[in-house]
Amino acid sequence: MFHKLFELMKSRYNKVVVGVIALLLSALVIPISLVAQDARTGIKGGLNVSNLYIDDVSDENLRPGFHIGVFTQLPVGEFFAIQPEIMYSTKGARATYDADLIDLEGEYSFNLNYVDVPILATFRLGESADIHIGPYISYLAGASISADGSIDDSADLDRDNFSTIDYGLSAGFQLNFSAISIGARYNYGLNQVAGSDAAEAILGDARNSLAQLYAAFNLTY
Repeated sequence: MFHKLFELMKSRYNKVVVGVIALLLSALVIPISLVAQDARTGIKGGLNVSNLYIDDVSDENLRPGFHIGVFTQLPVGEFFAIQPEIMYSTKGARATYDADLIDLEGEYSFNLNYVDVPILATFRLGESADIHIGPYISYLAGASISADGSIDDSADLDRDNFSTIDYGLSAGFQLNFSAISIGARYNYGLNQVAGSDAAEAILGDARNSLAQLYAAFNLTY
């Protein structure tokens, strides 16, 4: 009974958080029509280094990957802009389980692929640098688990066992060189990755954690 009540409360909490983020994103997009003529648009991509911070594992390794997508920077003033993006991004981690800690043994590779939509407040430090901070929301495009060692059928988990929607906060720093920009960003997930009891037994309340290095190519500047 208490477990079902907890799951209901958690589901309602997640819906409220997603709703609040959606409202924030909508509010940030309002000035777009006013500043579209001065927008800076381009493509960007680079390196991902992700983790899940799973409890009850004997070892956990970062998952290297990549992200690629498009962005638009919309100035709202001399020192402030809004930057929405759409990115395809790989996330996940590799974790080694010890039977002494949990009823699993072996190494799991969690391969999670998302479409990320951050909308960032951009604070301009002159023409040469920006600070980015804001919310993101993500859609899980694909998920798989590969495993080695003495493990059970839990390695057969697929996308249906994970939360379809993720959301969180992003912050980063960018240097601008006319047509090219380079930067670094950290994304912290606020939603639990596991979306079923089977996935939660392996992942617990793990959330996405992602560091990025990127280059952006400005098509209009």
